[in-house]
Amino acid sequence: MRYHEFLEELKGFADEGYKAFHKKLLKNDAVNVIGVRIPQLRCLAKKYKSEVETLLTFPDEYYEVTFVKLTVVALLPYEKFIQYVDGCVALIDNWATCDCFAPKCIKKHKDEFLFYIYSYLDNESEFYQRFALTTLLHFYVEEKYLQQIFSILQEDVNTDLYYVHMAAAWLLAEMLVKFYNDTVEFLKSDLTDNFLDKKTHNKAIQKACESYRLSDEQKTYLKGLKR
Repeated sequence: MRYHEFLEELKGFADEGYKAFHKKLLKNDAVNVIGVRIPQLRCLAKKYKSEVETLLTFPDEYYEVTFVKLTVVALLPYEKFIQYVDGCVALIDNWATCDCFAPKCIKKHKDEFLFYIYSYLDNESEFYQRFALTTLLHFYVEEKYLQQIFSILQEDVNTDLYYVHMAAAWLLAEMLVKFYNDTVEFLKSDLTDNFLDKKTHNKAIQKACESYRLSDEQKTYLKGLKR
């Protein structure tokens, strides 16, 4: 398979209306969009999952090309996936690509992959940090990692970066749903210690209150914890 052939195949699935909608949603004028819907991109990734080496040589001039690359890598077994993950994270330049890059192979290798999460949190890049947080959200919101995630949110994220701030709030909201009492205590301690910035603290509560998985009573209490 050659790049121009792959590009022509992608363009055959283009939807101009969706292109305009998705381009606006990405909020990044530097990202070129063909206008292919995500289910079709995932089908293409499955089609070409045996051609990962070829795909990775293609230029990243379109959102869809990068998306297919990362989706193919995400389909690999952990031992192969880990060979490519650093290069894949380096390609992420928007929230949509980031949030859809959720390799299921991490599920059975969570302890091993923590090394990578911390290394991405140490990177100053907004989307390195967001990927670390969305990976925690996808795979680590369980009792074993609860205190570790609280520590990361206290010490290792730069929520001055918009997409990091939003991912941190999203992660906290999910923790409120799954571990309400523990996460409430975390937010209560933040009221005095202010280790989160105000906007992230309040956004987490807002997002949790938008969930149907919390009771009205819980939501009322959470609103009283806003800063």
